[in-house]
This record gives sequence, structure tokens and C-alpha cells, in this order.
Amino acid sequence: MRSARLRAGGTVALVAPSGPVPQDLLDAAVPVLRSWGVKLRVGAGVRTDGGVPAYLAAPDEARAAEFTAAWLDPEVRCVLAARGGYGAQRMVDLVDWPALAAVEPKILAGSSDVTALHRAVHARWGLATVLSPMPASVLFDEVASEHLRRTLFEPEHTRVLRAAEADVLVPGRASGVLVGGNLSLLAAGIGTAEQGSAREGIVLLEDVTESVYRIDRMLTQLLRSGWFAGVRGIVLGSWAACGDPAEIRALLVERLSPLGVPVLSGFGFGHVASSPTMPLGVPASLDTEFGTLTLDSPALA
Repeated sequence: MRSARLRAGGTVALVAPSGPVPQDLLDAAVPVLRSWGVKLRVGAGVRTDGGVPAYLAAPDEARAAEFTAAWLDPEVRCVLAARGGYGAQRMVDLVDWPALAAVEPKILAGSSDVTALHRAVHARWGLATVLSPMPASVLFDEVASEHLRRTLFEPEHTRVLRAAEADVLVPGRASGVLVGGNLSLLAAGIGTAEQGSAREGIVLLEDVTESVYRIDRMLTQLLRSGWFAGVRGIVLGSWAACGDPAEIRALLVERLSPLGVPVLSGFGFGHVASSPTMPLGVPASLDTEFGTLTLDSPALA
């Protein structure tokens, strides 16, 4: 199932499902968002100094209520997380999912910690979402914001995603539904109702500020739990501030190549400048020779 694309005059709701939002970065991004010709609804949690504990934008109940209200607002077409951080997992079970299921589906956009919400939405409704750069971030640069805009407004023009500096770890071609997101959140979600698996999917993985042994541990947890069973391909994004790139590459080859599926690294999405927006829940084809992911249909209807 796909949500309808954004159109001029549509409403975007900015929410804070995770950590407190840096106001200077948000203020710099708001004019960019408004230049798209959309109306902005900024949630109360987006404009706070933080909750208790301080690493949360607001109490769990308030963040869940903000997300729920944005989704239920009949004028809102896109619910965009202002930033990640930590906390989305804490509020997932407080969202009024039956109420959300009864209204027209919205676009869910965000990345990093928002992976928990992507998984929850897809598990409940099979709804395609977009793993996107977020506005209250130093990484929300001109390239990243423009690719997000094109994906939201002109999704037929972002059907072919290409890695400028692809690194083929395991060559081949594969087709499957795009799944995944942030490695830490996927590993932390093992055992939860919405986690699902990578069966018949092409997995997207990335992370930030995780040491090599921690990446090893999280991949091993996903492997041992059977999450990768039936996977058809893997696409790896950024590993910013995660240690020696050569060590990370060697680890990824050692852990993932035994799966016997194509693995393409260096795709440039995640916690990195100029990150492209990557759809989730959309059938696609991976070709490591050309370094491309080609969507069977646009991410949005």
C-alpha cells in the first residue's frame, strides 16, 4: 500500500518522536520546507527544550499523542520527524494504532531512531514509507533536502537510486521489497511484535558512532535470531564515526557474505551529508554491476 504524493498546498506535520530538537537547525530548515509550497504544522514537542529525562523531546505519552494527532489531522499529508536521537521505541505502544488505521494513510518520513516507527507502520498495514534525512540536522543540506522533495512530490523521478561510489562486497542481482533502516534499532527490535523479518526483502542498513565490535554484535544478533532468513539482497549505507573503514568492510564481508546474496556497500544513505531518501516497503531490483536500486513503481502514488 502506498500513500498519495505531496502536492502544492499540502500540509506537512513536523513531530518529535525521539530526542529534543535543536532549535537553530530547525529554524534554518523551516524556510526550505516552506519553499516547497507546503503548509507546516509544528508539533508542541518540536519546540520544547526537552523532557525528563533530558534525552527525550517530551514525556512518552506526549510524544505518542503528538504523533497520533498529526496522523489523524485530515489536512496533514506527510508526518515528518524533525530529528532522531532516542525514544521512538518507548512511545510505539502508546500510539492509538486502531484510530490511525481508520483514516487515509499518510506519508511517514524520517530515519535513524524513526526506524522503530517505520517497522510499526509496515507491520500493521504494509504501508510504504520513506527513510529520509530530517530537517533539524546538520546533514539536511541542499542535496539531501532536494532529493527528499523530489521523492515526496515527483516520486516517478526518483525510481532509480544510484551509488556514486559503490563497493561490491558480493556481486549479483536481486529483487525484493525494501526493508531495514538503522542497524541499532533493528537489533533492538528483535522479539517485538512489529519487527518482522527480512524474508524476500532487500535490506537497507546503516549506523553512526558504533564501534566495530558493536556492529559485529548487532549483525550477529540479527543473524542468530533468524531475521535475515530468506533475504534476497543487502544495500549498505553510511557508517559515520564507526571506526576504521577497512575494519568495517572486512566485518561486513565476514558476517554477510555467507548469506549468499548480493551485497552492495557505499550507497551513501544514512548519517551522512547529501543522503538520498530511500523508500521502505516498495519492491525493487538491485544490480551490483551498475550500483543501482530500481523501484518497481514510485514510492508514492
